[in-house]
Amino acid sequence: MIPLKSLVKKSAFNQIVDNKQVHLFTLENKNGMTVQITNFGGRIVSLFVPDKEGNYDDVVLGHDLLDHYLKGPNPYFGALIGRYGNRISNGRFELNKKTHLLAKNNGPNHLHGGSKGFDAVVWDVSKSSPQKLELSYVSKAGEEGYPGNLKICVTYALTEENALSIDYKATTDETTIVNMTNHAYFNLKGAGAGTIEDHELTLKASHYLPTDKTSIPTSKITPVENTPMDFRFPKQIGKDLRENFEQLHLAKGYDHTFVFDENLSKDEPVAKVFEKSSGRTMEVYTNEPGIQLYTGNYVSGCNPGKNNTTYHSQESFCLETQHYPNSPNEKKFPTTVLHPGETYHSYCIYKFGIEE
Repeated sequence: MIPLKSLVKKSAFNQIVDNKQVHLFTLENKNGMTVQITNFGGRIVSLFVPDKEGNYDDVVLGHDLLDHYLKGPNPYFGALIGRYGNRISNGRFELNKKTHLLAKNNGPNHLHGGSKGFDAVVWDVSKSSPQKLELSYVSKAGEEGYPGNLKICVTYALTEENALSIDYKATTDETTIVNMTNHAYFNLKGAGAGTIEDHELTLKASHYLPTDKTSIPTSKITPVENTPMDFRFPKQIGKDLRENFEQLHLAKGYDHTFVFDENLSKDEPVAKVFEKSSGRTMEVYTNEPGIQLYTGNYVSGCNPGKNNTTYHSQESFCLETQHYPNSPNEKKFPTTVLHPGETYHSYCIYKFGIEE
């Protein structure tokens, strides 16, 4: 079981931010798997899962003080991302013949909802129980430049099968765009325990989205075959990481959307990660059309980590289930438009297991 001293202290998050109370919640199942989540940004702060010897380690990066999340720098550790996860070119899009201007907070582009996205707001706590946390937030019309009052409900649930599910629902009173995700950084050896290059990754994706030098997709949905982007069969993340391949040079590693193959069953994982020394596996399930693989290329300098751990670049990975970057400006990409009377629904499940 997890030593109590390993858990992040709730008192370290007990503050008032933007006139709202911040808390740290702990969910636990009968197996001892434990996740801690704060309503500041809906962030996953810690996630303890067993290894093949029955030892529990915290496998997500983060901070053990709220002040470190508030003062930055901000790599979005464990955060809910919105209204629009990933990038929108030139911080603008057209909807119903009207141009909407957004913050350019990532070079010339808009990233992860803007200067103050969902990662930096205090969410209301609708329900809380030992294995479930329901958060809600109303993003008002004009917030960060987006149209429509968007009412959002995000539910975190911890199952007895060692799965953490994240369920997103949203409605709007005006046509808008929405593309939510979670930005957890994983290392199945344990947060801060070294490289993730030896983690084996499998993706049910025969295509990916190449990007320009500002990380905006070029609109070409490209086969992964015969490229370092091919994870259709189990492959160590680091195997091709330093290949002489333009896309890897531009992003300083992997930071790309992979397009899931069509006709996948909702009951089969779209991604799987295996770490041999611990025996830990992580499977990902979703109803989204794609996933962003990010190898923590810019994590160095975002310290201190929990327990004064120093985090380094490419010692963690993100698997962010989502629609494609810049979809509002690419007609052939799956739409991210939400109309009044419709309900946006997205889910992501991270399921943990053991293999010898």
